[in-house]
Amino acid sequence: MNSSNPNQKFDEYATATGVPVPQGFQHQPRLGAWSSGLCDCFSDCSSCCLTCWCPCITFGRVAEIADQGYTSCGTAGVLYFLLGAVTGLTFCYSCLYRTKMRKQFTLEESPCCDCLVHFCCEPCALCQEYRELQSRGFDMSIGWHGNVERQNRGVAMGATAPYVEGGMER
Repeated sequence: MNSSNPNQKFDEYATATGVPVPQGFQHQPRLGAWSSGLCDCFSDCSSCCLTCWCPCITFGRVAEIADQGYTSCGTAGVLYFLLGAVTGLTFCYSCLYRTKMRKQFTLEESPCCDCLVHFCCEPCALCQEYRELQSRGFDMSIGWHGNVERQNRGVAMGATAPYVEGGMER
């Protein structure tokens, strides 16, 4: 057994020895790395500037995609703005969407817990989330419904969309 994956080693052992796998045993999905680092803000200057001057727009766009259109960009952005204006605690709201996004795309929780990432460096966290969604093929300016329509139009026109994790073309 020269595999480095502990789950695979367990499966190989269980198969070889006939040991039954405990009921309810599930493999933990392997967590993937983010497409860019937390401090790679300047790799996309347009989203960096947008986040610097209007973080509510960046957050609204991320939230709409992470919520799969359930929350609109405008609604999320206004709530973010109001929370910032009244309490200054926007990180409490925005870290929830980082967690949701991480779970959707099985991304690792790095460099530390989501709440702490947003507390210590809110703009960098928003930029990283924005870049991650862009790298997964989302056009952030058209929102969730626009991205779904764009994908459906490609299928309706006879184009074959490649399978990509998350259901969106790159």
